[in-house]
This record gives sequence, C-alpha cells and structure tokens, in this order.
Amino acid sequence: MPLDTAAIARGCGSRLVTADQLCGRELDRFRDALDAGGPVTVSCTLQAPLFDEVAEEMGAEERVTYAKIRESAGWSSEAEAAGPKMAALLAAAAEPVPPAGTVPLVSRGVALVYGRDAVAVEAGQRLAEHLDVTVLLSRPGEVAPLHRNTFPVLRGTIRGAKGHLGAFELRIDDYALPAPSSRTHLLFGAPRDGAVSTCDLVLDLSGGAALFPAHEVRPGYLRADPRDPAAVERLVREASHLVGEFDKPRFVDFHGSLCAHSRSRITGCTRCLEVCPTGAITSAGDTVAIDPHVCAGCGSCAAVCPTGAAAYALPPADALMRRLRGLMRAYRAAGGERALVLFHDGDHGEPLIDALGRHGDGLPAHVLPVQVNEVTQIGPEAIAALFAYGAAAVRVLTRARPKHDIAPLHRTLDLADTLARALGYGAESGAALVATIETDDPDALGEALRAAPLGTPTAKPAGLVPEGPKRAVLRQAFREMHVAAPAPVARVPLTAGAPFGGLDFRTQDCTLCLSCVGACPTHALTDSADKPLLAFEESLCVQCGLCAATCPEDVIALIPQVDFEAWAAPRRVVKEEEPFCCTACAKPFGTRATIERVIERLAERHWMFTGPAGAERLRSLTMCDDCRVEAALNQGFDPHAMPERAKPRTSEDYFRERADG
Repeated sequence: MPLDTAAIARGCGSRLVTADQLCGRELDRFRDALDAGGPVTVSCTLQAPLFDEVAEEMGAEERVTYAKIRESAGWSSEAEAAGPKMAALLAAAAEPVPPAGTVPLVSRGVALVYGRDAVAVEAGQRLAEHLDVTVLLSRPGEVAPLHRNTFPVLRGTIRGAKGHLGAFELRIDDYALPAPSSRTHLLFGAPRDGAVSTCDLVLDLSGGAALFPAHEVRPGYLRADPRDPAAVERLVREASHLVGEFDKPRFVDFHGSLCAHSRSRITGCTRCLEVCPTGAITSAGDTVAIDPHVCAGCGSCAAVCPTGAAAYALPPADALMRRLRGLMRAYRAAGGERALVLFHDGDHGEPLIDALGRHGDGLPAHVLPVQVNEVTQIGPEAIAALFAYGAAAVRVLTRARPKHDIAPLHRTLDLADTLARALGYGAESGAALVATIETDDPDALGEALRAAPLGTPTAKPAGLVPEGPKRAVLRQAFREMHVAAPAPVARVPLTAGAPFGGLDFRTQDCTLCLSCVGACPTHALTDSADKPLLAFEESLCVQCGLCAATCPEDVIALIPQVDFEAWAAPRRVVKEEEPFCCTACAKPFGTRATIERVIERLAERHWMFTGPAGAERLRSLTMCDDCRVEAALNQGFDPHAMPERAKPRTSEDYFRERADG
C-alpha cells in the first residue's frame, strides 16, 4: 500500500519510524522506540502479540497502542489520498483511554438443564462430569428413566426467572419428583406450584420462549433449539467451561444524586427504563438502580440520560471526545478535507471493514472509522463535538438485524441532525448529515459511504479539550458546536420528549411557594436565601417534568428546544417579590403578595377569622413563626376548638316563652 509519510508526519506531529518488516528483521526499531521512553503507536495489528511480548520484557507494555491503518486506509482504491486519514487514525489511537472497572461473576458449576424430552437428559449426561447438573422437564412425554441416578431428573415448568451467572433464581410450577419404580418411562408424583430453585447456569433446551429479554447477552443463560444438534453441541461445550471466577466489564457508571427519575413519589424521567433491553434497570424510589451483573453494555441508557447520572465507562464521554478531537485535528493538519466519521463496533463493523478492504474497494479516503464498544452508546455530545471539530457528516454502522432495539439511537441521531442542519452544517440537498447504515454486506457499506452527502464543515474548528462528567462535556460540546457553526441561530426547536429545553412560567399566578425548586433534580430551578425569588438556568434543564407535575398552581409548561443564547447566559430570575416583614419583630418571611392573598381569603371564608376575635387572629398571620406562636398563647386561642354550638330548642322552651309573654 502507498504510504504518504509527509502527510502522516504533519498530522501526528511526532517522530515517525517506518519499516518493511518491523515484526521480523527490523524488530530492533521497535525496541529503540521503546527505549526512547515515550508512548509508541504501532500501525499494524497483525503481530500485536509479538510486540506485546517485547514490550512486556522491557516493562513498557502500558506505553504501546495499535492502529489498524492497513484494512481501514491503505487497502483502498483511494489509498493514494489516504495519508491524512492514516495520520488521523494514528493520532486517535494514541489518545489514552482509562481502564474500565470490572464486576466479578462466580460460578460453582451448579447447572439446570431445562427441556421437554430426551435431548435435555442427554445434555445432562454429557455435562455431569463437568458440572453439578439437574434436569427439569416441562410437560414431558415418554422419557426413558436413567439406569443410574447420577443427577436428578425432575418435572416442572419455569414461570419466572431472574439473575445472572452464579446467581439465578427460578420460580417453578407443576414441580414433581420422579417415582423410583418408573419402568418404561418416567412417572412423577403429585405436583405442586411455587417451587423455587437457585443455580449458577441455565441451559434452555425447551424450544419455547426465552426466559429473559435480550437473552443472548444474559451471562450464564444458554439457549439452543433442541431440534438443531449442532446448536446443542455448541451449548454443551460452552457450558462445560463456565466454572470459576469471571470478570465482567462495568459498562455504566451510575451517580444516583444526578438521577431525575422521581421526587416525592412523582415520576419524572424514565428514559433509561424505557430503552434498557435486558431489564437491568429498575425503579428504586427517587432514582433508578442498574444491576451491573445483568447490564449487557449496549449503552442506550447513557446515550439517552439527560443528566449524566448514567455515564458510559468504556470509554468515558470525555475520553471518547479527546479521541475524536485528536482524530479531526490530525486529519486537518495532514491536509484532509470534508471528513465523514463512521462509528462502528468490533463484533460487526470491524469484520465488515476488513472484508471491504481485502476483497473490495476499501473505505473512501475521507471516511474516518471510529470503533466503539457498542454503537448504541453514542450520545449527542459526541456528534456535536465532531461538527465543532470540523466533520462534514456522521454515519453509524449497525447490523441489518440489530441485537438491541436501535430506536433510541435513531432518536439521538435525529436530534443531532436537527441541530447540525439548523446551524448551517447541512448539505445543499437537504439530506441527513447524521444517520445509520444498516447492513451486513461490505459492498453495500462501501456504496452507502460513497453516496453519503457531505455537509459544510466549519471554517473555525474548535480546540475544545473536554473534561469532567458527561453533562458538563455535553454543555461544552453544544456551546462549541454553536460557536463554530457556519450559520448560527439563537434557538432550535425540538420535538416533544427531547432532553433539552426551557420552561414557560405563568408568573402572574406563581405564588413563589418554591415547590418546583425542591423537585428539580438538576438545580436548574433555584431560590435565594436573601429574598423571595425563583431563578432558572436553561442549560441544566433536562425536561423531566417534575417541576410542572409538582407545581400546585399549574403555572409551568415544558418547551423542548436548545436555546444557545440561554445556555451561554447566566441564571435568570423568573419571578421576584417584595418580602413581607413580621409586624412584631420586622423579620422578613414569605412574600407580601402571598400573605395578603391568604389574609384576604381567610377573612372571607373561615369562621376562625370572623367575628370580634377574627381581627386579632388575622393579625397573627402577619407575624413570623416565633411571634405567631407567642401571640396564640397570649390570646388563649385553641385552633382546634370549634364555635360553640347552639342548644337545641325544646317544647318546654316554647311553652316557657309563651308563659313569659
């Protein structure tokens, strides 16, 4: 493949060493690079095990990274123009990514084989020497009994299941033990419902509906069609190795203090609950709870979470953004123009790109592939940053039949595309700048990329170095996208349900009770300790609706939008009133409008504030808490006492009155 070393050197801005056989007779060049003491990026992954071995011998394994420029850039019909792209891929690979945490899974090998017939029993026999096996048959026909009871064979139907590798719990109905006298086929005793079983592994050969949503990614749950011998063979082989301790990545970092799910038993944001394919997320009072043992790492929750409470950790949002920044800066410095960034995963996207490079025309020179753990982890902050850094379009490669529901991904991409086109990044044709490519065919991928319209990249790329938690990174990215926009506008309306927006206040009816401030989980709404006021900061609002649902006067409405001027402006005062000062001690408390309204209504409608004593009681309402208590004690007023009821008039009263004339 051709190698434009001048372009690569311009883009990477670091020492460039070339070799024909770096993994062979020129291996000393790699050693010399390690001896220099700095980070080393190797532009070939074929002999990565050899380079890792050498780096480990020299105690430098943490300083070595890899970039695949051959299949992604050099093997292409446009390879002559791929120098800027190679520089971009090398620069992105050199960006450090912090290691993700792990979650331990422990399996002792207790396995339940669930089926309907002899297929399940045979699988149990094959696994008995590796695992502690129990076979559970649901409504079995005539199944021959075992000659030796090396493992239990029971009857029952699983009605509910929860858990993961090492910690499954199953609820079983029609549970029954076999009769020892079974002769030609298994006979079972009296059944009972509601039995509970625990195990480390579940092998489902029932042929019925899966026991779990997104069952393909549930650790420890293995399922195969009992009519497919090859599938059963793969299941048995995989199950036999699931004994011991396993480390599972902790895909999502969750910060409950940022969660906008609920306040005071009023439900607000439910976005993550709606998109989780595995059921790993559940409601837990004011917040949600994410079970890291069940989480499959699709990242949809982090992509849709508006507050940053759920943040993807593989890599974190700011680390991914730094990688995108390095990618775009190197591409421009090396002379590249109008880049299309292609997000893809490792399981599906990488083999497709490799096949296109090896057997087709390869990726176009302006297409910059970026591998992520799952494409559904992509949030609006990453796409906004790309346009701010100078990208001309973004595509996300998914399977023709995705593993997870990608409707949340489509909503994220639609939102990002709306912002990009509104800010002048759009193509003349008006076609989408941000979209998916849903295919399993490498040639179709190549055709889609070549046909993808390119927008108008910014003439003043941002130099933003993102830092901090996800919400802070998002605010930085949106601000930079607006600053760099070819045709900026102050406000972009969004569809209902969008995670960004403002609030419409009917201030004339607001009593400044500040219930909304107590309900707001992001502190977009605040008050003041010095005077009665309500303030609002739009960049913090996530449109959870808790303020509107909590407001007793029903004066708040949501406005889905991105108002860039409001995002850049300081917190604005929505309503401010004159404080009411205690008539006894002059201490301010409440607002004048509220106190006067309360006095007016009570004077007209409540028996306690009418009559001779009413005026004194009304005056107590103009006092602070301490003075009001003192006044009530001095008056001897019992607020729980009702007015003295009139005695009933009897016939004796009537005759007495007539006699008195």
